[in-house]
Amino acid sequence: MKLTCLVDNAVLPYTPFWGEHGLSVLVDTPEGRVLFDTGASGTVLLHNLEAAEVDPASIRALALSHGHQDHTGGLAALLERRPGLPVYGHPDLLRERFSRRDAEMRAVGMPVYRSPDAREEEGMRSIGMTIPPEDLRRRADLRLSPQPQEILPGVWTTGEVTGRTEPEGRSPYHFVRGGAGWEPDPYRDDLSLVLETRRGLVLLCGCCHAGLLNTLAHVERVFGRPVVAVFGGTHLVSADADHLERVRQKLQLLSPIRVSPNHCTGETAFHFLRQALGPEVVRPFPAGAQVDLENL
Repeated sequence: MKLTCLVDNAVLPYTPFWGEHGLSVLVDTPEGRVLFDTGASGTVLLHNLEAAEVDPASIRALALSHGHQDHTGGLAALLERRPGLPVYGHPDLLRERFSRRDAEMRAVGMPVYRSPDAREEEGMRSIGMTIPPEDLRRRADLRLSPQPQEILPGVWTTGEVTGRTEPEGRSPYHFVRGGAGWEPDPYRDDLSLVLETRRGLVLLCGCCHAGLLNTLAHVERVFGRPVVAVFGGTHLVSADADHLERVRQKLQLLSPIRVSPNHCTGETAFHFLRQALGPEVVRPFPAGAQVDLENL
């Protein structure tokens, strides 16, 4: 089983890959390929698929970590090349998402993407999926469930992350429509992938809005085995010192053989974990990077 980071904020030097604020990771298995998220744009996703010499027609399934545009923005372009693609996710994936103001995104270093059909109202900007739900149902084979789903042998969704007793990867600027008006986004659709390898379970995160510690606890409870490696977005960009220390303690208890956080992790969190766990354990995972999970 192999991972290839196709889209990330950072790019592996001296490669033809492009970067953007978004995430997409290809999972190669003996049974076929699963794409996890599609980045923020079709332009970057399709370019990087070509750079990785991956034919979109060879992708057997897509899993979406949640409905934000920086993880779903390449979906329309992908479906042009791979119509009828099975798409796995949580039922809340199709819910509208909004951000209160662009300024707050820039304050934490997040570039602002304006889709041609992005809507703004009451100071809110749409940051959700740009494909209407009815269009997506027509163009893709939607397989949405709050429960864990096995996509291919050894490749699972976590399902909805429950029991969120630790801090979540939350933004105070993310909202959804509720019965009483604007409400904080509950991030119910946030999920990750669980990969069964010879070395143990590998957790592949999209944005981890549910919280990294909550996601790890959920996986151990549901799958009955500890996680030995963590890849992807961990949304520790706004974590305080106490939160980072609890993450360090948990990862040291797991004795992970690899931690490669990217996308929304943040430089402070990355370097804190790298110093605490060691550079042989904590390594970058930019666009263009490949990892053989059987030889970690």
